Amino acid sequence: MEKELDVLIKELFTENIIKVVLSNPKDTKFKKIVISKQECGYQAEKFTETQAFHENMKDSQLALFCYECMENGFKQLNAWDDTLEYSIKISKKGKVFFNKSKASTAVKAKSTNNRQKSYYLEEGTIIPPLVDMGVFTKDGKIINSMYDKYRQINKFLQFIDEAIDKANLNKLNIVDFGCGKSYLTFVVYYYLTFVKGIDVTMTGLDLKEDVIAKCQKTAKQYGYDKLSFKVGDVAVYESNEPVDMVITLHACDTATDYALYHAIRWNTKIIISVPCCQHELNSQIESDDFSILTRYGLLKERTASIMTDAIRGNLLEYSGYKTQILEFIDFTHTPKNLLIRAVKSKIPAEHKEKLLNEVENLISEYHLSPTLYNLLIKK
Repeated sequence: MEKELDVLIKELFTENIIKVVLSNPKDTKFKKIVISKQECGYQAEKFTETQAFHENMKDSQLALFCYECMENGFKQLNAWDDTLEYSIKISKKGKVFFNKSKASTAVKAKSTNNRQKSYYLEEGTIIPPLVDMGVFTKDGKIINSMYDKYRQINKFLQFIDEAIDKANLNKLNIVDFGCGKSYLTFVVYYYLTFVKGIDVTMTGLDLKEDVIAKCQKTAKQYGYDKLSFKVGDVAVYESNEPVDMVITLHACDTATDYALYHAIRWNTKIIISVPCCQHELNSQIESDDFSILTRYGLLKERTASIMTDAIRGNLLEYSGYKTQILEFIDFTHTPKNLLIRAVKSKIPAEHKEKLLNEVENLISEYHLSPTLYNLLIKK
């Protein structure tokens, strides 16, 4: 049977196969596997009772993948090319049956430009955090009124995904500063662990004991074994292990600066920060030559916020990070719509010097004393 099955599958996958469905499992973790042709290779979506796992493969790996799946318990394989449907079935006695017929409906390869492919968490997948957030129904459908939030979550995952691919990481230790109720913490853990297949250890930190206790309970309920939560102050937190990624979402005012400082000090590879409540410089900012920017309260506040993040961006680059400040629509639709993304990189010494000079010129002109500068430079 093994030799016959091997020959059939090898012959089958010399055709231009667009889609494969493996079903009728016997004693396997997965209930069904759907494999779709992508613009480059194939993607397997492996379904359990409650979750879906994704795996990408090259064209040359497809036959072996399908053979191993059938060897390990799947009793039926259906495959489609442009015009034909192929089926392989294994009987209870181990006999292999093969059939080929005209496909009843046309099957098209997935495009990276279609709606489904453009999202990192696909509709139709049971994702417990999104169900509990009220973004998905229990059967994985988007609730219409929550579509904007669904889109925003996927945009946030895109920022993380691009940084991870650039850093070429397959194992991550993540600290999430000021995690709060941890809606995004759970989503990020799910995506990186179950969709990207990365070995992730993640810690959420917050000052509120009742919130942390609830998050711990939820992580246990979801079965997220490597996601934990701690009560702690971002200003004095220390990690016992090397940290690959730091996330800080809405850490208020200078808490963001302490989170960035820890990340730099730990030599963290990736930093994702959505700053919030930049009050510090608003109380300091003044200038004789450029008082036009500080005369009007609303403009003064916005100028101080822009200066705060510009200083943070420069200091991150000065510390050896390729840094971007990106537009990001916040979940609460507030004007706080900037995201800082920094990836460890080689920054030329002369560029570092220029960046630091820019910060110090701004500090001098507006009589500023920013926390991150004081932590990194003045110490």
